Amino acid sequence: MSYEFIAITMFSAMMVLLLTGQRVFAVIGFVGVIAAFLLWGTGGSEMGFASAMKLVKWYPMLTVPMFVFMGYMLSESGIAEDMYKAIHVWMGPINGGLALGTVGLMVIISAMNGLSVAGMAIGATIALPELLRRGYDKVMMTGVVQGGSTLGILLPPSVVLVLYGMIARVPVGQLWLAGVLPGLMMAAIMAAYVYIRCQITPSLGPALPASERNVPLREKIVLLSAGIVPLGIFALMMWLFLSGIASLVESSAVGAISSALVAWQRGRLTFRLWNDVLQKTLGITCMFMWILIASLCFGAVFDGLGAVKSIERFFLGDLGLEPWQVLVLMQVSFLIMGMFLDDTAMLVIVAPLYIPLVQKLGFDLVWYGVLYTITCQIAYITPPFGYNLFMMRAMAPPGIGMTDIYRSIWPFVGIMVASLIIIGVFPEIATWLPNNYYSK
Repeated sequence: MSYEFIAITMFSAMMVLLLTGQRVFAVIGFVGVIAAFLLWGTGGSEMGFASAMKLVKWYPMLTVPMFVFMGYMLSESGIAEDMYKAIHVWMGPINGGLALGTVGLMVIISAMNGLSVAGMAIGATIALPELLRRGYDKVMMTGVVQGGSTLGILLPPSVVLVLYGMIARVPVGQLWLAGVLPGLMMAAIMAAYVYIRCQITPSLGPALPASERNVPLREKIVLLSAGIVPLGIFALMMWLFLSGIASLVESSAVGAISSALVAWQRGRLTFRLWNDVLQKTLGITCMFMWILIASLCFGAVFDGLGAVKSIERFFLGDLGLEPWQVLVLMQVSFLIMGMFLDDTAMLVIVAPLYIPLVQKLGFDLVWYGVLYTITCQIAYITPPFGYNLFMMRAMAPPGIGMTDIYRSIWPFVGIMVASLIIIGVFPEIATWLPNNYYSK
């Protein structure tokens, strides 16, 4: 039996088992350990243990619980609600103003937590009911929440980019800076789309009546401070890290401590809040670690079989494809897998195969990290099986069905695909900021 056939069998078995509804880490780890045992005997069965030890030695892994804790502390302590109140009074007079503010809210909340699900949860439970109550079009606003929630994971402190950096051995600081301009560019395009549509058809997003927007200037400024707090924490972390004063782990600890202090200063740091935030942080962190352990084991077996060189030979030798054609095929595979897996699982499953190939093709790994992240988010919101579509259905208020969710997302999928193509054709959008910063 050829090694290529064994590799294909492993991957096929993993995908079939995933369709049974089993947990991702259990399926990946099971296939990896069983394959190792059958190929190399009792010694091979220890690959799972070796993968766990490898993960424990990854010092940057400590950033994951810190960033997740910070995001949950800021969102669960009610700061997200304060931010939406600020949006309400500042943006209400504009047609589509609340929708524009919601895009910004999605970006900030998703960036705070490092995960798109966090932004969607806030948008679906806080922003969307208010938008519908004020006569905003439900199809368009459902799309705004879903599209806006995907933008935050490109911005620091993105947990996905931290994991990509650890696996690809790329400095996380470069990845964070690389994601800033693409993330802001997509946010600006989405905001422009919402604004133009609401100006053409005001009924999609009517301005608030004067009675609701006549708020004293002093109160407006107080509400505005709710949005300045998380931005200040981000700025502090980035300054400490990029200036070299603190390491990545130390700056993440500063962010976590600062978020707890903000909640305490606002009188919201109760025992119940503390317990809820710690439980959610532990749950997300354990999920990441189990998936990484299982996937490192799976990847070690793949690497031992020579699957990386086989894929390289297949694309470049047997098919005779150009480098950019191989890159497009890789992104298409991400879109397909994104219908069934989350971004972390996709990354750690295919990273051992794709990242060496990307290097062989001569592409920049920092730039490719941005492409990977955008592609995963497109997959998450693409019908019929996009991961985030079903999460949106579970969190959306009554009256919004799957048909509305499917209809709502296409303009934002189009914006993200267009942005992906632009960044692919003009890599400088992603590489200019990190190259200029680190060249100094």
